[in-house]
Amino acid sequence: MSKTIAYLRVSTADQDLEKNKADILFFANHHNLGQVTFVEEVISGRKPWRERHIANILEQLQAGDVMIVAELSRLGRSMLECMEILALATQKRIRVYSVKGDWQLDDSIQSKIIALVFSMAAEIERDLISKRTTEALRFKKAQGMTLGRPKGIGKSKLDVFRPEIEGLLANGATQKFIARRYHTTEANLHHWLKRHGLKKAKPV
Repeated sequence: MSKTIAYLRVSTADQDLEKNKADILFFANHHNLGQVTFVEEVISGRKPWRERHIANILEQLQAGDVMIVAELSRLGRSMLECMEILALATQKRIRVYSVKGDWQLDDSIQSKIIALVFSMAAEIERDLISKRTTEALRFKKAQGMTLGRPKGIGKSKLDVFRPEIEGLLANGATQKFIARRYHTTEANLHHWLKRHGLKKAKPV
């Protein structure tokens, strides 16, 4: 039998989880989505989605299972995160419902088109982060700062890309994605992050 999990995230303890629960239960009954299991989380929206309960939910759910949220903005802290989550849900054939707006993502052709747009838009936003970083580095160079790969023992070709890599990490990019983008191995990236005291990317 399929599972139905409702994900409830609020940023402060004083937000009304009970009202959201009631709205979700009414919605689930109206759409015949079966028994609802609630997963609650009180956490700052600044926390990347891969470090929140939503990541565990996506890992557990299988094709045909259902995830319900009070509204789509509860999925992620940014449009990029929401798009990544919805794209992953589509790949796993997980049905996603939002109470606000009575919105759903399922196996329909329309939903598949939407998911494709989400996936493309997520990649575009990553590229924009890269372009903004490149422009910032170009501006620094114009101001007389020396850029490029530092010389000397212990230096890495990744050093010059540190601002961009930090931006990708903040947006929840995986270790595999970052390593591929900068033409290095995941092991080398892992050691580089550790050496610079940076937050490690997710391995997959």
